[in-house]
Amino acid sequence: MQNTFPLWKNLLILIIFMVGLVYALPNLYGDDPSVQVSSTRETKVEQAQADLVESAIKAAGFGVKSFEFKEGRVLVRFNNTDDQLKAADLLRDKLGSDYTVALNLAPVTPEWLQSLGAKAMYLGLDLRGGVHFLLEVDMDAAVKQAEERYNEDVRLALRSAKIHYHSVSKDNGYIKVKLKSADEKPALLSLLGKDFRTLDLTEPAAQDEVWLKLSEAEIREIKKFAVAQNMTTLRNRVNELGVAEPVIQQQGQDRIVVQLPGVQDTARAKEILGTTATLEYRLVDVEHDVQKAVRGQVPVASRLYYDKNGSPILLDRRVIVTGDQIVDASSGMDQDGQPMVSITLNGVGATKMGKITQANIGRPMAVVFIEYKVNTKVINGQKVFHKEKVEKVISVATIRDAFSKRFQTTGLDSPEEARNLALLLRAGALAAPVDIVEERTVGPSLGQDNINKGVTSATVGFVLVLAFMAVYYRLFGVVANIALAFNVVILVAILSMLQATLTLPGIAGIVLTVGMSVDANVLIFERIREEIRNGNSPQSSIFLGYEKAFATIFDSNLTTLLTAIMLFVFGSGSVKGFAVTLSIGILTSMFTATVGSRMIINWIYGNRRVEKLSI
Repeated sequence: MQNTFPLWKNLLILIIFMVGLVYALPNLYGDDPSVQVSSTRETKVEQAQADLVESAIKAAGFGVKSFEFKEGRVLVRFNNTDDQLKAADLLRDKLGSDYTVALNLAPVTPEWLQSLGAKAMYLGLDLRGGVHFLLEVDMDAAVKQAEERYNEDVRLALRSAKIHYHSVSKDNGYIKVKLKSADEKPALLSLLGKDFRTLDLTEPAAQDEVWLKLSEAEIREIKKFAVAQNMTTLRNRVNELGVAEPVIQQQGQDRIVVQLPGVQDTARAKEILGTTATLEYRLVDVEHDVQKAVRGQVPVASRLYYDKNGSPILLDRRVIVTGDQIVDASSGMDQDGQPMVSITLNGVGATKMGKITQANIGRPMAVVFIEYKVNTKVINGQKVFHKEKVEKVISVATIRDAFSKRFQTTGLDSPEEARNLALLLRAGALAAPVDIVEERTVGPSLGQDNINKGVTSATVGFVLVLAFMAVYYRLFGVVANIALAFNVVILVAILSMLQATLTLPGIAGIVLTVGMSVDANVLIFERIREEIRNGNSPQSSIFLGYEKAFATIFDSNLTTLLTAIMLFVFGSGSVKGFAVTLSIGILTSMFTATVGSRMIINWIYGNRRVEKLSI
């Protein structure tokens, strides 16, 4: 009997190993502490700004590895984190708020690997260092904001339906509608049943009054939406920090966990996460003189704003819709080839927009961005945070036709501005304020210490296993060691291709995988020994050893795989990291132990007469 694989199977195994080796390589190169300078929505990074960044850093004498300027971004690599932090502070002072200066860890992967799409695994907070925030969503504020919206919506609906009312007011969670005459009540009830079915209705003793209140189901939806919207908003804001693979997940009913691996500037992270922003659509006041408003003569029904170029613009005091009524936004080109943003509103917002635009065709409408920035000042050596309200008009477009649920915003300067505006409309507004209730910082040195200890533990375990296998199973043990190295390479390659986040529990999963892989080889080799003791020939023993041990290996690995899947489904955070590496490791170990090692054994023993096996 000869033990051989067909040529195609040998080539397939070798190709898998070579591909795995290529995609595992980026993890050997590491990262450079870097500072990234990118544009805000209103400005772009040009060559002049890139030259300014380079000259400022060179003048300060920081240890710089390289300057890179491409795709409208400047990336400066440094020799150490101290120079990185000092340079970031210097550039923020030099460039001001027109540009985003973010700390980053830039990979040192060679270009030929990058061209193949090969990237290193992301490192989690415990390995890379960074900051951990626990944010609490102000649910009461979310409900109050909803009550304010419904209060305005009811008032507008009454006017549109020509139902005469004395007052619409909020009182202790109720929206109280007082009519001018009890005769108007049937019309009011009909309107409420049609447009405000989510509100609970109460009829007090007074015949000319109706009280409305948010239903329990509506309150639950509002709170659920507030958390979901805030998570989306925070995820997009984190992009400003240049963070790779942040962790943003819900904890409980009203809390959000935010982990930012690699972030060393905690103050900057707080400024980004703590900012509260919203959007408003308002009609432009074309009847009054904006210059008089600038001089202080602002009409009662209007408000004075400024656009992104600093020019004054007079807007209607009445708000049409706000950002939290936008359910979707996407950028593109209109029929004339001009950049535009396509917007979708929810039901209430669509109704309001339809009625307003129907009555104001030909009139310009503006988008107002309102932001509460958290700025940092150093007072008596201490960092102090204070909120600053910023309001500006980011877009003005003429209403060409009546529209409601879906419409387009035009008048934008570039496709890039359209993309940024769409992003802002989709997730630029926090649905409710958030408070940072817990903050933890993992320093880069501690993260590096975790990496060193994790690598040391994996290396020591790996070497001990290699030594045991080589001594106890001789040549077959050496083959098992080669298959084991093959297994680790493929495992790391798959994790890198999936861009998984490696954590300390993930390293534990890799170490356990090493043991699982060797366990499979031990089962095979002991079975081969047993067949030899039963009097079978060496070639038959090899064949029977691999064939008969497979069922046991498959059974034991399947049960472990099912356990790992359950850990991933029901676990969270670090448990998921352990489950991911263990699950992938089980599959790769089965492949390398039953196929990879057998290919090598076939090369050694398969095509010759064998009297004795080195096992």
